Amino acid sequence: MDSGTLHIVTEYINVVFFTFTVVLFTLFSFMAYLATRNSIHYKNKNSFGDLSKVMASPMAPSITIIAPAYNEGMTIVENIRSLMSLHYVNYEVMVVNDGSKDDTLQKMMEAYDLELIEREIDPNWKSKPIRGIYKSKHKAFAKLTVIDKENGGKSDALNTGMALSSNKYVGCIDVDCLLLPDALLHVVKAFYQRSEKKVIAVGGVIRVANSCIIQGGQLEEIRLPKSWLARFQLLEYTRSFILGRMAWGRIDSLLIISGAFGFFDREIALAVGSYDTNTVGEDMEIVFKMRRYMHDEKIPYTVEYIPDSLCWTEVPEDLKILVNQRDRWARGNLETLYKHRDMFFNPKYGRLGMLSYPYWFFYEWMAPLLEFFGVFTIFIFYYIGILNFPFFVAITAFIYMYSIMFSFYAILWDVYSYNEYRNTKDILTLMLCAIIEPIAFHPIVVWAAVRGNYKKLFKIKSGWGSQVRKGFAKAT
Repeated sequence: MDSGTLHIVTEYINVVFFTFTVVLFTLFSFMAYLATRNSIHYKNKNSFGDLSKVMASPMAPSITIIAPAYNEGMTIVENIRSLMSLHYVNYEVMVVNDGSKDDTLQKMMEAYDLELIEREIDPNWKSKPIRGIYKSKHKAFAKLTVIDKENGGKSDALNTGMALSSNKYVGCIDVDCLLLPDALLHVVKAFYQRSEKKVIAVGGVIRVANSCIIQGGQLEEIRLPKSWLARFQLLEYTRSFILGRMAWGRIDSLLIISGAFGFFDREIALAVGSYDTNTVGEDMEIVFKMRRYMHDEKIPYTVEYIPDSLCWTEVPEDLKILVNQRDRWARGNLETLYKHRDMFFNPKYGRLGMLSYPYWFFYEWMAPLLEFFGVFTIFIFYYIGILNFPFFVAITAFIYMYSIMFSFYAILWDVYSYNEYRNTKDILTLMLCAIIEPIAFHPIVVWAAVRGNYKKLFKIKSGWGSQVRKGFAKAT
């Protein structure tokens, strides 16, 4: 290749990277604007009309909370206690023990005095075999049902709960999550506040509970995580939930509801075949299916998003577990995008096909790959002597400063809107995290995404993975 052609190729690559960066940051700025508008709208809308008395009555719609459990012996008793103390009348807690190899089932049986009950099961059962269904001998725990089954993965466990439930709505959560006492009141209100459209799903903000004080299944004190790895994830969650998903909720184009806190219209969820057991991105894939179903049936619908801090969870503090988690997320993302590829720029699906799907394709799937291979491009250009050094320094500084600015805005808007972290030292620590994150944490996330895509594209077998729980901090 002669020097003239090489120069043209170099300039072309520079233009591609520059255009990609400018479009991405323009979208992020617009998302911040939409998220701000949606937060203000939500606060104004919910500043009046107390529905707690209505929603606490026996006439309130029925809800089943399904919580899959696999090797959760460390926290299972505390987590169930939290779920059993919600301020709602007409609900049940269904814990699905998905073939745990530790003492999860034994701890539940001892703590809640469970006994085996007889219940008819469909002979055409498609999920893994059920070994037993348990209820408590005590009326105080009448809302609790424990299903013990062979291991089939999280999706299989959730499908088991959906099939055995008979309630109108199902809440699919991670068993290690702590829900605030009024969580179901907010969820039911979200399902019923839209009269012109059918609400098929409700999602919400996930907060980081590491180092927080938990007592009796209740969140007693909010604390900043002691682990820097958890702090970086807290910052990441703040950007994602407070700005990102809030913005997509504003234009009714949300394509994912976190598996840690998602509530669905059971009838619609069953109509689309429940969760797909052949993907590790089941939380994203079921929303795709439900939205497509409503579009195809031409039924006006919406997906609601709750910005209130209703769900708190433990995030990985071990680097290996974190990388495996993000590896799994990347594989699930690619699986879902490929399965629903006919939505790509398909006007039939409106904003979903023309805006949401392309965004996920270019900036959730492709961006980590471009970042990763972009680093190699820089080294190659430098080695052969064609690196445009002033351009490289300028665009790197622009990306770094913008990322810090975006994180600062997320932190400050979260403090202004929800004020979960009130200690000035904690806020300054989070801002320090924002300065360090692009260098210390983001490369790890990019590497995990590249590894996940590599495994999926080259069909390297890899499962759901596991997370070792440390357990929540308790008051002394």
